[in-house]
Amino acid sequence: MLDNFRIKAMTEKTMLNTNFPKLNFFRSGKVRDIYDLGNYYLIISTDRLSAFDVVMSQPIPKKGRVLNQISDFWFSYTKEIIQNHIVTTDANQYPAICDEYREDLLGRSMLVKKTKVIMVECIVRGYLSGTGWNDYKNSGKLCGIELPKGMVESEKLEQPIFTPSTKAEIGGHDENISEEIAIKLIGLELYNEIKTVALRIYKKAYEYAFSKGIILADTKMEFGIDESGKLMLIDELLTPDSSRFWNASKYKKGGPQESFDKQFVRDYLLSINFNKQPPPPDLPYEIIKRTSEKYIEVLKILTGKEV
Repeated sequence: MLDNFRIKAMTEKTMLNTNFPKLNFFRSGKVRDIYDLGNYYLIISTDRLSAFDVVMSQPIPKKGRVLNQISDFWFSYTKEIIQNHIVTTDANQYPAICDEYREDLLGRSMLVKKTKVIMVECIVRGYLSGTGWNDYKNSGKLCGIELPKGMVESEKLEQPIFTPSTKAEIGGHDENISEEIAIKLIGLELYNEIKTVALRIYKKAYEYAFSKGIILADTKMEFGIDESGKLMLIDELLTPDSSRFWNASKYKKGGPQESFDKQFVRDYLLSINFNKQPPPPDLPYEIIKRTSEKYIEVLKILTGKEV
């Protein structure tokens, strides 16, 4: 007998790719498609999922709507720290050229200001996990930063650490880089500004998430420069795609944690010895189901909203 999730998944419309021929297509990211509407960009969160920088072939039901809504929540929550690129997430307020696509855009899109993207991704880590844990095991350092000896996986750091990375195109892999390399790429003044802002955002979001029973272990942010030359927060923010969300009640350092993010998919791919290169393997139904459920659950816990 089919369970409720499978029945809903069979009837629900998912979006693996966009097709809006009357709009001016600009570019695709791993998850988002961007259209140029003249004064603004229209960003659509699809149901694609990338793991190890490889885009999976199957959509995750409701994922794009979760990403869009949770980003909208965090952009609003952090706007006192820094301006962000959102004009509106209400498809009913988009330019008239979008009208015939409104049903597809509802809940999974945002109209945003244009910026010059800073080509360094900004990662803040509060715990030793992921590539940071691998780095520490090999060198005793985290992206060139010396850490105390004897730390274990998922251990909380004394203070959150800002660790920049390169911004890879589709098919490429983001690479952790040192502070010195990042400064050479974007300059000392801009580097210090994004570092300060990213740490402030992380600390504020961490406290809020923890009050909801969730540990924000780490997160990735992106910034741009607007037409006036000011720094602006862009892209997505504090989503299950760009962050590690752990169940605080089950946290125990010394190994992997129960998460509300795509680590669930990464763990499956590692279990089948995926080589982290295209083409991706097909994901089993149960993996798709649990991933969708985790995304939906963290949205409800953090924002009280449902999709």
